[in-house]
Amino acid sequence: MNLRALLTRSLWLAPLGLSLVFVLGVLAWVRANEADEQEQQRQTLISDALSTEAQLRDRIDEEQAHVRQLAAGLAREAPSTAALAAHPEVNAGLRRLWLAVTWLDSRNRVLAEVPAGSEVSSYEDGLSLHLTARVSGGGVLVVRYAPALLLKRGVPWWLARKYDVQLVDSADQVIASSTDSPVRAAQAPRPSYRVALTGPLRASPLTQATLTDAALELTLRDPVSNATRPLTWVLLAGFLPLIAVASWLLRRQMREVERAEVAGRTEAAWRRAMEDSALVALRARDFDGRLLYVNRTFCEMVGLPAEALVGLLPPMPYWPPDALAEVAERNRRNLAGHAPRAGYEAHWRHSTGSTVDVMVFESPLVDASGRQIGWMGSIVDITERKRLEERERREVETLAHNARLTMLGEVASTLAHELNQPLTAIASYNAGIANSLAKLGVQDELVLGALKRLGQQAEHAGRIVARIREFLTRREPRHEHCDLHEVIIAAVELLKRDCQRRSIALAVTLAPGVPAVLADAVLIEQVVINLVRNAADALQAREPGERGRRIAVSSRVVGEFVRIDVQDNGPGLIGRRVEQLCAPFYSTKADGMGMGLAICRSIVEAHQGVLDAGEAPGGGALFSFSLPLSREVSTESVHG
Repeated sequence: MNLRALLTRSLWLAPLGLSLVFVLGVLAWVRANEADEQEQQRQTLISDALSTEAQLRDRIDEEQAHVRQLAAGLAREAPSTAALAAHPEVNAGLRRLWLAVTWLDSRNRVLAEVPAGSEVSSYEDGLSLHLTARVSGGGVLVVRYAPALLLKRGVPWWLARKYDVQLVDSADQVIASSTDSPVRAAQAPRPSYRVALTGPLRASPLTQATLTDAALELTLRDPVSNATRPLTWVLLAGFLPLIAVASWLLRRQMREVERAEVAGRTEAAWRRAMEDSALVALRARDFDGRLLYVNRTFCEMVGLPAEALVGLLPPMPYWPPDALAEVAERNRRNLAGHAPRAGYEAHWRHSTGSTVDVMVFESPLVDASGRQIGWMGSIVDITERKRLEERERREVETLAHNARLTMLGEVASTLAHELNQPLTAIASYNAGIANSLAKLGVQDELVLGALKRLGQQAEHAGRIVARIREFLTRREPRHEHCDLHEVIIAAVELLKRDCQRRSIALAVTLAPGVPAVLADAVLIEQVVINLVRNAADALQAREPGERGRRIAVSSRVVGEFVRIDVQDNGPGLIGRRVEQLCAPFYSTKADGMGMGLAICRSIVEAHQGVLDAGEAPGGGALFSFSLPLSREVSTESVHG
């Protein structure tokens, strides 16, 4: 513990030690960099020297080729100074590099010379070299040129600006130079490189000069300067004292920081303990929505550790995937400062996939200077409260639903009882009128037929009322063998006139050979009537259009079931499902009670069948129900 404290208190010496290491590292780097630059400079110097030597050799080879061309051109000429001076190759050579052109015979006597001996060039004083070529028919053509002129015109300008180019002999004497007045002894040593001359550089026999062991030398004009020594003194005299003073100030500052850290850790630990023990989840966000802080309650609420949450930007992993757009829009409004002051409810998703209902309260997040830097959120888990509220709501709805069903049963029973008396009276009066007409001997078939039909409809209405009353008072349907097609035709006949009045075309298509089924004919007839009437009501709000209003009733055998379809070309279900349409007291009509389809579904299911609804292929709605064919229908009621 004491050693650790001692090391901690000695940390202020670290900047000074690091500064010394840094100074030494800089010096080493500077020396290494200078060495690299000098080596690179030397490699460049060698390359340029070799390149210059090759260019000079190529230039001499080119001039030698011109001399051969001149010799070939003079083979057909008589030796004379005029002929030699008039030749274009001579004039071009004198403008390029040549000092003089001499035509010698086989005994080395001068036959012609250009320019004349009296014309002396400024380069005649120095050493001259020559190129020779034999003239066809006898004689030799000798061209003299000055090495200094070769250096000036043969060395590229950029090399002449960078280097002093010279020809030196083995005694280190300058033979020729690219500069007018070369000075060697008075100058400080500079990097240079020599290349031995090769190729056709030979001495001129006319001047008896020699180029034995001559070399081409390139000397760098502006070598890299050595700044390591002054930089060292600057670092030692200025940088190190400053670092020493800064280290002493740092030592004093570290003591103050150490005392502040102890107080800060104590306060942070106290605050952290309070935040982690709170039952309210806390989160801090900046203006971009990035999570800056979460407490333990928040992590437990979403099922993720703080390390996985802090630093995240929206969308957050606890947002429900099926509502990302809605949650993102609300998050944007909240970050803009439009969060409700009274809080708002939200649905989050736990890492296990379960839904968490929360209540979120947003407040400004302010730093120590009083400037707002984001938003602080307090989140309360209201999942259990919402569950209790939902259960209470469902219980209230169930009680209300049961009360309505009980009341409906009582109303239906009372209504059936009240309707039964007038229906009985109608049947009695109808029988009395028929008997009276028979005693009077009336034989009008139209009147007698109408009375007979009236009696049948009154009896049929009585049976319907009795069956509906029995069904609503929890009695079982009367399953009997019946022809399902006769039931469908009877139901359609009752509604045909009403459909004609509404300009609705009613078509019936029945599959042949459908066997009898065990069913309550009266109740199944009411199902068909209700489905057709609902289709007619849906078509009533639709303009006839080109196709008009149409209802199609059809039957077909599907496996062990017979299926009856009622299809219209109306507006369709508009996204509603059969569960919603068959819910008690749900109606799409302004004056509907919402019990028609609910009763139809109960009747079909009491016959072990299925009622379904969907969109028709050509547009409109398609309601269908299926009844079993080959097996006995169970007598269990839907109310059991």
